[in-house]
Amino acid sequence: MNRKSYPTDLSDIEWFLLEPLVPPAKTGGRNRDVNIREVLNAIFYTLRSGCAWRLLPHDLPPWQTVYGYFRRWRIAGVWEAINDALRDTVREAEGRKAEPSAAIIDSQSVKTTAVKGERGFDGNKKVKGRKRHIMVDVLGLLLIVVVHKASIQERAGAKLLLSRAFEKGFQRLELIWADGGYQGQPMIDWVVNLTGWVFQVIKRSENTLGFKILPRRWVVERTFAWFGNYRRLSKDYEVLTETSEAMIYAAMIHVMLRRLGRNPDVWA
Repeated sequence: MNRKSYPTDLSDIEWFLLEPLVPPAKTGGRNRDVNIREVLNAIFYTLRSGCAWRLLPHDLPPWQTVYGYFRRWRIAGVWEAINDALRDTVREAEGRKAEPSAAIIDSQSVKTTAVKGERGFDGNKKVKGRKRHIMVDVLGLLLIVVVHKASIQERAGAKLLLSRAFEKGFQRLELIWADGGYQGQPMIDWVVNLTGWVFQVIKRSENTLGFKILPRRWVVERTFAWFGNYRRLSKDYEVLTETSEAMIYAAMIHVMLRRLGRNPDVWA
């Protein structure tokens, strides 16, 4: 790497962890001549800085090359697969089983920009744009994300999220925590009938005065706070909701790599 480093660049330890998860070059045709580590550095630079693809610094690979890899890996499901693999590593480094038995769900409404694409108005949050529905484990690590227009209500969005999570096949998952926006016996029954999981709503007591941290609820809020460190996620700049989901997976990959890289003796 014959350039000055950026704060978002992968360290040698982080690249050591990530390299085996990167898809190999396609067989046949011209040999791959691009530096994949630099492509990933450019993607993480875009996420943290919030810049457009075309505004990538000239000492990084051409933006067309960087975006091309990001798009191909999004279509092939690579970002989600890498997120899953690193999540298992982080959980095991924390002394937990690779697959969780409990999870927390929540949504975040974000504004969209002038680009075309699916959007709606969230009357509760007064936001015109999209919702990010996420499911995280008790460490706040991302299990799955679904992005949809903000006009879809919480319970309907949760059904999209949980349906996809069920299709993914989390074998040990038994319990889902959610906040009061998802309350209602029909929702609880729907989750049990589809998945067999227990759906538990954690509500704030009517007798509670002032601020109070709700059990398990703070975990998913912290995950949204992690997203806040990535300026590309400050709004939804993407045309496709699938691209928005891939951006979120990529941000979580960067978060987990930094976490693992700080303490290599744990997982080595």
